Amino acid sequence: MSADAPTTARIAALRNVLQPTERRIADLIVSEPEIVVELTAQQLADRAGVARSSVVRACQRLGYRGYPQLRVALAAELGAQPDAATDHGVGVLGRMRTAMDRAAQALAGSAGLLTEDAVSAAVTRIARARRVLVVANGLSSPLASDLAMRLTAVGRPAEIVADPIAQQISARQLAGEDMCLVISGSGANEASVRAARAAHAAGAGVLLITSFVASTLTEIADLSLVLAPAGATFRDELEHTSRAVHAVFGEVLVDAVAAELGERSPRIRAQVLEILSENLADPAE
Repeated sequence: MSADAPTTARIAALRNVLQPTERRIADLIVSEPEIVVELTAQQLADRAGVARSSVVRACQRLGYRGYPQLRVALAAELGAQPDAATDHGVGVLGRMRTAMDRAAQALAGSAGLLTEDAVSAAVTRIARARRVLVVANGLSSPLASDLAMRLTAVGRPAEIVADPIAQQISARQLAGEDMCLVISGSGANEASVRAARAAHAAGAGVLLITSFVASTLTEIADLSLVLAPAGATFRDELEHTSRAVHAVFGEVLVDAVAAELGERSPRIRAQVLEILSENLADPAE
């Protein structure tokens, strides 16, 4: 994990490796960092409804010597943040604009958990694989469809299969030179897990794009790209913000793969633009 990752992002990404009482502490830190940074260890324990010793253990599990070190890191993160998002009012549009402002701020730190080596390896492996099968289920399904289409449009043909059983069948037919690219915010979707296991059993590489450092899928994947969770709560991360972060990352990942492909990509892009142009209707018709 990158040392540049924001403290709250590190904590959220490590949530799945914590014990239940430690998760309560972590969730409180991520959802209320401005309040937590002003609390003593005992006050945080009281607020979370746990023992003070649980706060100390949680901090150590998260990579800090103790609670004072976590507070310092949290204060540094809060000090570096831009001003809070403007409240645009209680109307429908106002609430939407406020939410969009918060999401934009969260996106700024979404790459904090990535490393240069991991991203470079992922781009190279996607570009050079004989076949690329993109797998996702549930709320991540639209992201997989979009990513497969965009990769194909830059000259890196990618396959997408919607049915979960068909995903497993396709994954099992991959080979050592192929890649199964799995998108899962939680890293625990059962259908995606089964497809990843099928690809692994076939000898193919498994690349995971996810939001948590530890999960069933991170144990299966050869390479995991963990995008810093942007949600204030676990539910928010699963239902909304992980998709926004993953969608943006998908865009830049495709551009990086296109650059890796070299001269081939501009030629394919020109063909795609020609096809798009031919399919645009004339308003006068």
